[in-house]
Amino acid sequence: MILKQLYILKKIIFGFIVLVLWSNWRCTEENPYKQGKILYTNFCANCHMESGEGLKGLIPPLAKADYLLNDRDKIACSIRKGLKGKIVVNGVEYGQQVMLAIPKLSDFEITNVMNYVSTAWGNSGALWTVDEVRKGLELCP
Repeated sequence: MILKQLYILKKIIFGFIVLVLWSNWRCTEENPYKQGKILYTNFCANCHMESGEGLKGLIPPLAKADYLLNDRDKIACSIRKGLKGKIVVNGVEYGQQVMLAIPKLSDFEITNVMNYVSTAWGNSGALWTVDEVRKGLELCP
């Protein structure tokens, strides 16, 4: 009797574990950069817009932005320390508006934002690791 109950309990626990793993896999399959999207929405979308289009002439786009590919080494610092001065994105010069720093984001959160931006809106940039972001942040001025 006890062996049968243990066998049933084992089957229930196994089924529960499979269900949890499957649901986690489904969630990441549908949106693997969910935290990055949430962080982007909370900290970046006010200026760069939900669509990543920016504000024409004032705030550069992130959607299909060559800057993300050409100046990859500067992105983590831009998020942590902010950005001022002129930059060129898709052939257009920007620099009238200062990009505010977001110093409270952890290295991991910055990585998530960068991976979301690198894959959103038709972007196809290489993904970031936390180690790459940390190395980039060490080089911030």
